[in-house]
Amino acid sequence: MSLRFPAPWRALAAATLACLPLTGLPQLVQADDRSMREALQAARAGEWHRVDEAAIRDHELAGYVAYHRLRDSLPDAEPQRVLAFIDRHADSPLADWIRGQAIDEYGQAERHAYLLEVADGEPEGTARRCHYYTALLGRDPATAAEGGRELWHVGRSQPAACDSLFDTLRSRGEIGEQQVWERQMLAWQAGESGLASYLGRQLGSRWQSAQQAMDRVQDDYAAITRVPDCLGADCRGSGPFFAAAMHGYVRADTEEALGAWRRIAPGLALDAEHRQAIERDLIFYSLVREVRANRAWVDEALPGLPEPDLLELRVRTALADRDWRGVIDWVRRMPDETRRDERWQYWLGRAYEQLGDQTTAQRAYAAAAEGRSFFGFTAADRLGRPYALNMERNDFDNAYRQQVSRWPAVRRTEALLRIDEPGLAASEWYAAVRRAGPRDARALGDYARQRGWHAKLVQTTIVGQLWDALEWRFPEAYRDDFLEWGRRTGVDPYLLMGIARRESAYNPEALSPAGARGLMQVMPGTATQLARQLGIADPGPYGVLDPQTNIRLGSTYIRDMLERYRGNRLAATAAYNAGPGRVDRWLAEGAPREFDLFVESIPFRETRNYVQAVLTYRAIFESLANGGNSEGVSMLTPAEKTVRYDGSLLARK
Repeated sequence: MSLRFPAPWRALAAATLACLPLTGLPQLVQADDRSMREALQAARAGEWHRVDEAAIRDHELAGYVAYHRLRDSLPDAEPQRVLAFIDRHADSPLADWIRGQAIDEYGQAERHAYLLEVADGEPEGTARRCHYYTALLGRDPATAAEGGRELWHVGRSQPAACDSLFDTLRSRGEIGEQQVWERQMLAWQAGESGLASYLGRQLGSRWQSAQQAMDRVQDDYAAITRVPDCLGADCRGSGPFFAAAMHGYVRADTEEALGAWRRIAPGLALDAEHRQAIERDLIFYSLVREVRANRAWVDEALPGLPEPDLLELRVRTALADRDWRGVIDWVRRMPDETRRDERWQYWLGRAYEQLGDQTTAQRAYAAAAEGRSFFGFTAADRLGRPYALNMERNDFDNAYRQQVSRWPAVRRTEALLRIDEPGLAASEWYAAVRRAGPRDARALGDYARQRGWHAKLVQTTIVGQLWDALEWRFPEAYRDDFLEWGRRTGVDPYLLMGIARRESAYNPEALSPAGARGLMQVMPGTATQLARQLGIADPGPYGVLDPQTNIRLGSTYIRDMLERYRGNRLAATAAYNAGPGRVDRWLAEGAPREFDLFVESIPFRETRNYVQAVLTYRAIFESLANGGNSEGVSMLTPAEKTVRYDGSLLARK
């Protein structure tokens, strides 16, 4: 395990280190930090002759060098040394890291007694779980078999660490041909053809007819109606086969698959698990793909599978059809916890209002308006109420703040930042927040705010579940830049803040898997185009990380989207996330809709949630700018609430 973190984290430290009066520290502290930085670099490389033990002995971070020394001694180090290290560093992520490393090394070396001595129950991670259950084979074979079968029962290849466990369980008969067949069907369903073929070769002649059925259906899904309904020993291969085959059929042709299922289902002796998996697929794809020919069957089958996500899809289709009675009926079928969510209370209110029952509508809107969300705020608008921010304020006196600054985890975090290790500093910090009780978590949030650690502050509220600490969840980070570029581009600055908060949680070095960068997650190619449009130099992949440059480019892009959609922030925000081409199509192809129906009809869950979050965040930012008072704050403009969302929203060139 490497404890060296990538360049983006190190760049993040630069902004943090600028706040640290390093040149004003005592020369001894600076010298100790230099020694520690050099010692940690040497420890990572295993160059122990370069480590000045005397210089780092009393440093807050001496445990990091000790971690590398102990890790390098594995698997020969005895468990007592590992356990002593874990006990000594129990308040640091180092304890979990060395435990994981010991499990890896002991497992690979087959030192099973050592592994069980340091393991604290089942570890996380597939390879470590396999090492753990392999070690248990001799001590607790029943538990080892149960854990091993669970690891086996997946439709993908598992790490090499699992090979010994699986081989032993197969030799003992704990994993037999039935389990091989089940895994082959999972692999087929997952599209893992290589694994499926390998597993098929492990089966004997009793499974020949089952293999033939698989080959036949692979070539033609419609053949599912002509294969035997009893496969494998005692027909126990039928459930896995039909679940895997129908999964592929439903995805290929949902309407035709339902027809086939209705023909074969009555004659199949399947267990409830496999039958429900098939019907869940049919319901899901019928709703997502809007297969109207399947609707009657869906409405008949869905009450028997009242899963929240399926019911939400059904409500969404009722909304698309303006079937207000159906909205009420399907929302009522939701589990209590789901139904109480402000989103569904809002739609109950809308449905009752459309049906002329104003009294019940007002009650539903009032329940929704208690929530701090897009639909909670929308319900409040319908009632003419201020938004329910449900905001808590936290304050600590200077004496307590001084105590917090001396907490070991805080001192280690500060020291790691001083030696340019922001990734390790983040690990220390968030581990401390996870361990903390409510008061201590708030004290750490207060400390992060005092230090100006905007990204850490936001993440502290997430890790510590400080959902009502709005001043910390939505800090005044880069406020002057947002106000400046909002003014220069003519874009609502609170919208810019909402986008940045959703995109990066105020981490200026944020990098998405797709390559988007910085506070407002600008793609390098988009940055190049925008720079050309603005007549400035291309910032390149690293220049775009500069906060002011990033905000300027992101502000320009959202301005262009606003111009494209006649100033409409809902459509522009959707385009910022999903791209304008998709939003153009959603507007052009759909019937005219009110704003709430447009939002609910966005087909991408990510974009649907994104639009709601950004508009909610902008209202919160504006309320915080008003001293935490939402009076007079409106999430949407009157035009955004009343315009029809269709192709007419597109600006004509």
